Amino acid sequence: MSADHPIFARWPSRHPDRLQLFTAPTPNGVKASIMLEECGLPYEAHRIDIMANESHDPAFLALNPNGKIPAIYDPDGPDGKPLALFESGAILIYLADKTGQFLPSAPAGRYEAIQWLMWQMGGAGPIFGQLGFFHKFAGRDYADKRPRDRYAKESERLLNVLNDRLVDRPWIVGDTYSIADISLLGWIRNLIGFYDAGEIVGYERFTNIQRWLAAGLARPGVQRGLTVGAG
Repeated sequence: MSADHPIFARWPSRHPDRLQLFTAPTPNGVKASIMLEECGLPYEAHRIDIMANESHDPAFLALNPNGKIPAIYDPDGPDGKPLALFESGAILIYLADKTGQFLPSAPAGRYEAIQWLMWQMGGAGPIFGQLGFFHKFAGRDYADKRPRDRYAKESERLLNVLNDRLVDRPWIVGDTYSIADISLLGWIRNLIGFYDAGEIVGYERFTNIQRWLAAGLARPGVQRGLTVGAG
């Protein structure tokens, strides 16, 4: 990888010495922007219009063959060499390792945070996304409500898991705010906001999550990160 990567023919960089972020303000997209804002790492953001199918532009596919946001290009990657990276969870781990922030250094704590990141990646994110589709978007017109109800029930189960986790701790891995929290803030916010699914999953019962979400959304870095790529 080098500065002449095909991505820059389509989205030129004004600051090629900085880490480059290609994103949109979706629950997955804001993971990377929140992390970058929290870390204080200099970066340049490029908005990818997913509604215009820009994530399937050949230039973007050269960066991420899976055609999804977010993706990054770090001109100062491992051993000082450029690195292109996709998948929001991988980006969070990479940025945590690069900056030494938001991921415990002790092995037990590190893997505890990573397991909850994987829980979000494999469970909460996909399930909440499916509920959003069947509850708010095209799925709402389906006469058969079994798919919506299935994802609502599983979303409620996952919220119970998270709510129980937060009974006796302010953050997911204890007293320390981490990439586990960053990975979930946008998804919980979206579930009850943009997807308008709070009532169908009984969100009013999950008081520990409500406390956790309010604390997360009060962080200046989170507030800034949520707006990156919005326009």
